[in-house]
Amino acid sequence: MNAPELHELQRRMAAAVMRPLTRDEQMRRRDAENRSVDKEASSFIKPNDRLSSFERLEIYNRQYWFRLFSSFEEDFPGLKSIVGSRNFEKLMRAYLEAHPSRSFTLRNLGSSLVEWLKENPQYTAPSTPDAVAMAALEWAHIEAFDNERRTPLTANDIAELNDGSHLELQPYLRLLEAPSAVDDALIAVRDASQGAGAQASNAVSMHLVRRTRSLKPAPGHIYLAVHRFEDSVYYKRLSREDYLLLRALERGDTLGEAIEAAFAASTLSEGDRAAHIQSSFHYLMQMGWLCIPRTMESR
Repeated sequence: MNAPELHELQRRMAAAVMRPLTRDEQMRRRDAENRSVDKEASSFIKPNDRLSSFERLEIYNRQYWFRLFSSFEEDFPGLKSIVGSRNFEKLMRAYLEAHPSRSFTLRNLGSSLVEWLKENPQYTAPSTPDAVAMAALEWAHIEAFDNERRTPLTANDIAELNDGSHLELQPYLRLLEAPSAVDDALIAVRDASQGAGAQASNAVSMHLVRRTRSLKPAPGHIYLAVHRFEDSVYYKRLSREDYLLLRALERGDTLGEAIEAAFAASTLSEGDRAAHIQSSFHYLMQMGWLCIPRTMESR
């Protein structure tokens, strides 16, 4: 077998293995072009004394999808708790058919989920705002655990800042705005799945019980920073002003523009704003969330 023939065999095998299952979790008998999968399997897989070519291929097809289902469920237990097990099952299958794994790692499986949920509210109604916010938090949790940590801003760097300075945020720092207390809800779900005394902010994935009742997070607008500290992920609630400040820095505004954006429509008095900014930057420096722009690192 030459290289092109091997490549074609690999392509056919991958297509067969990644083909979606039936509703009862069996391999489909016909492909998307209505061709016989039995014939396709027989063309490149030999039967043995116990299993037909189709049955041998089906083992790989089912295990591939069971692994995707398991990984997705581990990554989004909070979303499952909001929509309930039955709706989550439908949502999961529809999403994975629309956005199959394209990466060598299952870590990226949910990378398109938030936008997909916004475009397909029928899977989460009537809890779509909470469901979207929860999925965003759970994806932020994954990114906060995995993303790069850069060298933080130093005291000397701070001394050289002016209104025209640009700053960047740590890549592991993710910012969220939510219509309800999805952070508390997710912590409760993770605690329940781990048992009493579990650490809510552990960054490892957890399985939930197969059947989960729907859960509605407590109402109330919140601003969150999802961040990593010593290999664990934490959720820090922010004031509106601090959230807007960090968002402005994230999108590339100058320091002066970011401070102005932070106090847009703020209820803080003019006299309190300077003290607030001083306190905020003290905390940001303490946490190491600020970095100099990459373009200036080599200077």
